[in-house]
Amino acid sequence: MVDLATASVGQTVYPPEFSETSIELRQSFQGERVLAAIDVGTNSVHMVVVKIQPELPAFTIIGREKDTVRLGNFRPGTNCLSDEAMDRGIAALKRCKQIADSHQADDIVTVATSATREAINGQLFIDRVKQEVGLDINLISGLEEARRIYLGVLSGMELKGKPHAIIDIGGGSTEIILGTGERHRFLSSTKVGAVRLSAQMVTSDPISRDEFLQLQAYVRGRLEPNVDKLKTKLSEGESLSLVGTSGTIESMAILTAIKKLGTVPASMNGYTMTMDELEQGIQTLRRMSFSERLKLPEISARRAEIIVPGAVILQEAMRMLDVDRITICEHALREGLVVDWMLTHGLIENRMQYQQSVRERSVMKAVRKYQVNSPHSQLVATFALALFDQTRGVLHQWGPLERQVLWAAAMLHNSGHFVSHGSHHKHSYYLIRNGELLGFTSAEIELIANVARYHRKSAPKLKHEPYKALTKHSRRVVNQLSAMLRVAVGLDRRRVGAIATFQTTYDPDAHTMTLGFIPNHPQDSCELEIWSVNDKKGCFEQEFDLTLTIEQAA
Repeated sequence: MVDLATASVGQTVYPPEFSETSIELRQSFQGERVLAAIDVGTNSVHMVVVKIQPELPAFTIIGREKDTVRLGNFRPGTNCLSDEAMDRGIAALKRCKQIADSHQADDIVTVATSATREAINGQLFIDRVKQEVGLDINLISGLEEARRIYLGVLSGMELKGKPHAIIDIGGGSTEIILGTGERHRFLSSTKVGAVRLSAQMVTSDPISRDEFLQLQAYVRGRLEPNVDKLKTKLSEGESLSLVGTSGTIESMAILTAIKKLGTVPASMNGYTMTMDELEQGIQTLRRMSFSERLKLPEISARRAEIIVPGAVILQEAMRMLDVDRITICEHALREGLVVDWMLTHGLIENRMQYQQSVRERSVMKAVRKYQVNSPHSQLVATFALALFDQTRGVLHQWGPLERQVLWAAAMLHNSGHFVSHGSHHKHSYYLIRNGELLGFTSAEIELIANVARYHRKSAPKLKHEPYKALTKHSRRVVNQLSAMLRVAVGLDRRRVGAIATFQTTYDPDAHTMTLGFIPNHPQDSCELEIWSVNDKKGCFEQEFDLTLTIEQAA
């Protein structure tokens, strides 16, 4: 992966490099592939359908399906799947197969987890699915499930080389993983899940105080061995962050978001819930009857039935891990199945490269989706980052995060042309804000969208509602980064790469800055680029309180 800090004009900053073997395998895939990945869990059957772009490599989600089938509702007093549960599972898988076929899926990957794994008659269910649906179910272990969950998280979130515990609370088991974005340090699977706990330990409605305390104690006892092992994998002085991937965790986060924000965020990916918010939510829910929980917004009947036991698992895990907040990742096992398929088919060199480029890949996917002029955007991004780097510590003190925001905005500033040329900067804002930029939080996406929106025409104004809604700090980021972007856009006015490089010189006493450029062709005066920068420099001059002069370097 090319470091953006050292990227030169015309150099592609994406994708990662591949070995000869990987390239040979990739060459067998000409064009896009459609893959369906199905997870047959204890509580639900989930499917994601993706379009894979082998040349990037990346994938785009084009379809989802979820059915709550409660496969884990075993025959009373036995360890066997009930006929009714199997029938529900088969009916759901038939619908998934029909949807996958409608997308003309080239391949369907299907795995089964806790309930099927533990049931005495699990193989009978697998055989029925083969005969009645035509799908081959791969029965995976708890640790293999954890590994693929980790791959899924790597496809949707940047871990930045720092230790992250990842927790996925299923119906029958809970997976806890430790990783930094490279090879996982620790995988675990514990036979404690929301459906299992609800069936075994909850008899009262609302749940009684005694049952609630017993539930907490039982969960602690079950999780403790694996949590203790995870802690031994941390080096001295390392701090731990927590990521959550399951429906239970997302539901709790949605409830806290509604209470705090009055609405559900457009994307829960990257949303953070504190321990205090979680505990307040649990105390509210445990005092409610099932019928009262049914009335809660964004909570299904099936989720209302099991949400308290599931939330207790999260609560106890956070206590034992000694973390005070959890970040939501919308990618989990299904996406991990996709990444694993791509790995085994040679479309990804290794998972570490894949993780390191989450943000870059998602931006480049958007570049392709919205048919952005990539060479021009690459050059504008290179100029914008050069201006950022040369003025850091002189005009501003922004760091790596703001640098990434500027790069993404530069790459996507013209995406609005996909809608129409007129007011395309406004269309760019909408497409970026509502697109799928994985690896970025909602707040970061909002920054990217605003910086791109102000690459032309009006300067940021408080009468513009999206800008007004930003914090004071974020508005300052938008003001200064969009000012840099305007200058960068001007430097490639003809979109022919007329300017090879430039160097800035700042005189703090005179409050002046000179941008001395070197043309790619000595005989090219770059008059149009000079005119364009002079036309666009007003915001830059105002924001940094200086006079900017552009001229050819001697």
